[in-house]
Amino acid sequence: MLHTNWRGYRIAAWIMQGLLAVAVVVSLFRGQWLPAAALTGFLVVSLAFMKLQHKLPTLFDMLFMIAALINAGGWAWDLFNKPGLYDEVTHFYTLFAVTLALGFLLFDRMFPSFYDHRVLLVVIIGCLGISIGAWWEVVEWAADFFVEKQIVSGLNDSITDIILDSGGALLAGFANVYVLHERSRDELEAEGQQADGVLAEAV
Repeated sequence: MLHTNWRGYRIAAWIMQGLLAVAVVVSLFRGQWLPAAALTGFLVVSLAFMKLQHKLPTLFDMLFMIAALINAGGWAWDLFNKPGLYDEVTHFYTLFAVTLALGFLLFDRMFPSFYDHRVLLVVIIGCLGISIGAWWEVVEWAADFFVEKQIVSGLNDSITDIILDSGGALLAGFANVYVLHERSRDELEAEGQQADGVLAEAV
């Protein structure tokens, strides 16, 4: 299985950045000003996120860029209001990717203290993502007062979104536990190699 810091993940993330930039140019060329503005917004946010590339596992970069592309396409071409599960998939996956990154950034240095309390780590990171999802629903509700298109379709839509957000957030918690396990394994291997080196020098 590939390591979460595999270089190929970051290369894929930068390729997605390029695709997003191309989409902005194409939208401007076609005179699609609203889609161009939405795509540009996600391009700026994703570029800012990539500045964290030395603090996050490369896999997280790629997963966040996938979320940026999904959201950019949905807002630019109004895919959220089309028939299908685009909105539901976007809510679940976006909260997963965002919570995954934020959870790692906030708890990175505390991971060792959670090694024997992994369920607690899942719950804490999950609650972080759930709160983000709940506040996002508030933002969508408030936006309905300022934009022409209706974003919130009703109570069922909001509750469904919160459930999907919660699922994505909890999955991010489990994913961070995997990273914790991977890091502990790498540290043990490094200690073993160091011990072998010391032993070899002594001999």
